[in-house]
Parts: sequence; C-alpha cells; structure tokens
Amino acid sequence: MKIGELSRAAATPIETIRFYEREGLLPAPARTAGNFRIYEAAHLDRLQMIRYCRSLDMSLDEVRALLSFRDKPAAACGDVNVLLDRHIQHVSTRIEELRLLERQLMDLRRQCGDERTAQDCGILAGMKEAALESSHSPEGVRRPGRDH
Repeated sequence: MKIGELSRAAATPIETIRFYEREGLLPAPARTAGNFRIYEAAHLDRLQMIRYCRSLDMSLDEVRALLSFRDKPAAACGDVNVLLDRHIQHVSTRIEELRLLERQLMDLRRQCGDERTAQDCGILAGMKEAALESSHSPEGVRRPGRDH
C-alpha cells in the first residue's frame, strides 16, 4: 500500500508516519520504480502498536524498547515488566502533579467570585502574588509536569 493508504488504515497523519520512519520506529519501506513508498501489512501492524503505546503516553524511547522486545519473540519479557512498572510510576507521579495543579487553580478561582474590573480581579492578583513568591524561591516557578 502507498503511504496515503497506510495513513487511512492506521488513522495516522502522513507526517507522523514519516516522523516514525526518521526515528527508526518504522522500518523504511520498499520503493517502486517511481520512488513511491510501498508499505506491507507488517508496517501497519507496527504502526498500530506504536500508536497504541503513544496513546498510553509512552515516550518514543519506551516505544522503541518495546518494539525491540517484540522483534525478539523468543526472549524473556522481564524487562518489559520493568519498563511498564516504570511507566506506571511515571503516570502516578503525573497524576499527583495534576491534582496539585488542579488545587492551585481552584484556589485561584476562589479568589474572584464575581465579575470585577481586571485591576480588582482576585485571580490576577493571586497569580501576581504567586509569581512574585516563586521568583524568590530557589526552584522558581514550578509547573507540574513541565519543568522537570
């Protein structure tokens, strides 16, 4: 199949398919005499696996590792378990960070219960105060999930 057909079959944009090829997650396809890429069913299968892993918020390195394990079907899968355990811990940490972010946003929201002018807005005042405090702390502004 051509790249457009693979794109439709996997519900994946063509640019994403090319990106996965450049990253070495998808093997380079054969080419026709006219230099068109020709993909096989194995490409679709692998692309679907990549997309599923990405939907689980796995990094490209984690996907790469899982694909390498999958490419060696006779190998033991203990390292797959370790990889997944690490990813579960990462997700748990992100959930905690997002809950903290939610509390921070809710605290800000409570600072302005009705409509006022921007100069009297409790939310904007709270943000200014928090930004000033964080600029004096050694860690600076800490946005869960983004700064570390």
